Amino acid sequence: MSELADLLATMHPLDVRGRIERLRALFATNDIDALVVMNLTNVRYLTGFTGSAGVVIVTPETVLLSTDGRYRTQSQEQVNAAGVSDLIEIVIGGMDEQRKALDGVLINCANIGLEADEVTWAQSTAWEKRLARELVPTSGVVEGLREVKDPGEIDRMRYAADIADKALGDVLPLMSGTGTTPISESNFALALDSAMRGRGAESVAFETIVAAGENSAKPHHHPTERIIEVGDPVVVDFGATFEGYRSDMTRTFVVGGQPTGKLKEIFDLVTRAQSSGVNAVLPGVQASDIDGVCRGVIEQGGMAEYFEHSTGHGVGLDIHEMPWVAAQGTATLAPGVVVTVEPGVYVAGVGGVRIEDTLVVTDGIAEPLTRFTKDVVA
Repeated sequence: MSELADLLATMHPLDVRGRIERLRALFATNDIDALVVMNLTNVRYLTGFTGSAGVVIVTPETVLLSTDGRYRTQSQEQVNAAGVSDLIEIVIGGMDEQRKALDGVLINCANIGLEADEVTWAQSTAWEKRLARELVPTSGVVEGLREVKDPGEIDRMRYAADIADKALGDVLPLMSGTGTTPISESNFALALDSAMRGRGAESVAFETIVAAGENSAKPHHHPTERIIEVGDPVVVDFGATFEGYRSDMTRTFVVGGQPTGKLKEIFDLVTRAQSSGVNAVLPGVQASDIDGVCRGVIEQGGMAEYFEHSTGHGVGLDIHEMPWVAAQGTATLAPGVVVTVEPGVYVAGVGGVRIEDTLVVTDGIAEPLTRFTKDVVA
């Protein structure tokens, strides 16, 4: 066996078969008897298929995956690997052939759901015209299923986080310039991305953020040729992807020493807020309450105006997915839910600090998937 095959043999399998039955169980509460799935992440979740074009229709009796000839071999291989080849019919062909097959499956369905967040008005109108009936707009049906991860999903996310942790350790010495020439934000990001690839990531989880000095006060700064210098605060926000599942972590460092003055005050405040938020990730807790805990600490520190984003989000096949850890978040955490906790304070002219971990809710204290040290000195 290959090294990758040996690794996968130690992980729980993904329960793709169970996802289809759980989706069907939601039909009644959504007043539908079929669902047209066009979101490609949801297509992958339900079938294992990762192509760039595909539609899935789920009815009480049938699951149909349609795609084009580019994916003739790949679609069958991936459905087989997901263990659902006996449940899923695959149709390969041009647009007319695919439409004919899709419409044929739906001919006896009265209330057909369509992912309202995924289709355009023109697409919705075209479906209704072809099927000669009004469709039911749905939102978050499959995404809601994705909130609670099965053990196989958590295994893959845990490994993605481990890749990212080790890669940051590999390249962190470059930040201080020890034994090297000074490095820019963009080159540090490139080195980190390469290190994750070298350790087995199939891709980065999102565009890596490296923000030094004055740029650290920009929460979603894009790395530039700005040289990282001694004394700079540096925000590093990044993640790895393994078998489709992502990790997400942020650490903030000070190059060559400890923070002082106002920057130290910000570090201390964000550290307390993040720790309090992590401790609040428990089953039965409202996602909005975690945001409230972090925000409350920062408000008490007199810096509420400088915390201008939500506290966190779900992670999985997408880097941002349900549940939303925000003041408006309505989800109740349950074992298997994976969320980030990432408060930040950003003061122009001083700098910014964000600390983020990805955690999986358990029956007790949450398990951190991201484990890199929070020591601030780089």
